[in-house]
Amino acid sequence: MSLRSNVLDLRKRKKEVQKGGGDKAIEKQVKMGKLTARERILALLDKNSFHEYDLFVEHAAKDFGMEGKKLHGDGVIIGTGTIYDKPVCVFAQDFTVAGGSLGLMHARKITKIMDHALKMRVPLIGINDSGGARIQEGVNSLAGYGEIFFRNTLASGVIPQISVILGPCAGGAVYSPALTDFVFVVENISKMFITGPSVIKSVLGEEISMEELGGARVHAEITGNAHFYAQTELECFEQIKTLISYIPRNNSRKALAHKPKSPLKGAKVEDIVPSDPRIPYDMREVIKRITDGSEFLEVMEDFAPNIIIGFGRMNGETVGFVANQPMVLAGVLDCDSSDKAGRFIRYCDSFNIPIVTMEDLPGYLPGVDQEHAGVIRHGAKILYAYSEATVPKITVIVRKAYGGGYIAMNSRHLRADFVFAWPTAEIAVMGPEGAANIVFRKEISEAENPEEMRQQKILEYKQKFANPYVAAAQGYIDEVIEPSETRSRILHALQVSENKSSSMPAKKHGIPPF
Repeated sequence: MSLRSNVLDLRKRKKEVQKGGGDKAIEKQVKMGKLTARERILALLDKNSFHEYDLFVEHAAKDFGMEGKKLHGDGVIIGTGTIYDKPVCVFAQDFTVAGGSLGLMHARKITKIMDHALKMRVPLIGINDSGGARIQEGVNSLAGYGEIFFRNTLASGVIPQISVILGPCAGGAVYSPALTDFVFVVENISKMFITGPSVIKSVLGEEISMEELGGARVHAEITGNAHFYAQTELECFEQIKTLISYIPRNNSRKALAHKPKSPLKGAKVEDIVPSDPRIPYDMREVIKRITDGSEFLEVMEDFAPNIIIGFGRMNGETVGFVANQPMVLAGVLDCDSSDKAGRFIRYCDSFNIPIVTMEDLPGYLPGVDQEHAGVIRHGAKILYAYSEATVPKITVIVRKAYGGGYIAMNSRHLRADFVFAWPTAEIAVMGPEGAANIVFRKEISEAENPEEMRQQKILEYKQKFANPYVAAAQGYIDEVIEPSETRSRILHALQVSENKSSSMPAKKHGIPPF
């Protein structure tokens, strides 16, 4: 054959393989409201940047009639490309080819691009749309999953790992997304569970739909398995692009700097927070008054909303924010919010992202349910994460900072680098009402008018502790600042701590309260 004939033959072969499972299977995929695997990759990456590898890989199964079946690409597409000119590695399972089921060669393609991402130190994005393990390949399918999980663990804290659930992801397959840094889900498309509805019905006699069991909303609001929720696939891809713009490509770099911006003009930061500590407000609005362009990418917005986590920029540099949300449960810490914040703190620390903590909480959530759910163990995770983090750590105490909550939210005692407090800050073992009942119990009970005495003692306690100056006198607070100075103080603290050097005792690794 001539060179031209060979080129034409190559093009023909490519065109055939790129159709995946064929026109009928693609039509079925479209009817389910889903893009094809190839369309997803092209929509996510910069135009004309995708380079595909292992296009002609075929399965090696020989049992149960598989030897006569041709599965183009073995049901997964892998390659490299760019997002905002930043290189990434990507794989996308193709549901039109044998339901995207994972066999030995399918897994080898995925592990190949995972190895490539780790070696090249670039982010890895996995698009999951699979019926699960390919039963006809038996233990080889299970081995494939194990190889993927092991690589997820090796890459953790080295390169960003992003999972996108755009179809079913069931059984053992769910553990790969669970091991990655960020999981994206889409309404009515994402399904993620260990055992499906049919198994639950046969074992437990309970009837539940796939959506109710493991749909996008369930994981965004209830389980906390999803970090970003979208209404459409295209919206999901825009979210991923935005996230990529905030994070570094690996743990040896910082995120790329952007042109600095001033916050948008609007309400002053001091006008957002009520003077009465019992009145709630939206801490997001405080954050947006101090970030560049008033931009803030919130993570896990719908799960454990009593704490806020996410990324913003200050003077063009990426900063991770952890903040109590007084609008929900007064911003208390509980099992879920501690897990949520602790994991985010560890992510920021792994990828050289400074952490700014905005504090306003009455402590940990009391109650039998929380105690029995293990709030001691879960609550310790945020203490561990802050204590272990060596990136610049800055805290601003806005209002309440009571009890264990004061310590946990990046206090000086957990080695915060800078601690600022507004003059409205209240730092004490507990709130004035509860403290007065304990400290002045005898005086109140013996008074002619116990309620009047109680109010007097509450006022006395407030005058003593409902301000930041007692803590400042001990050096636990570096500076009491005016609310309008918040952004400038944080900017200066970030500048001063840019070359911070901090180390932990020599050890293989710590043992966090998993």
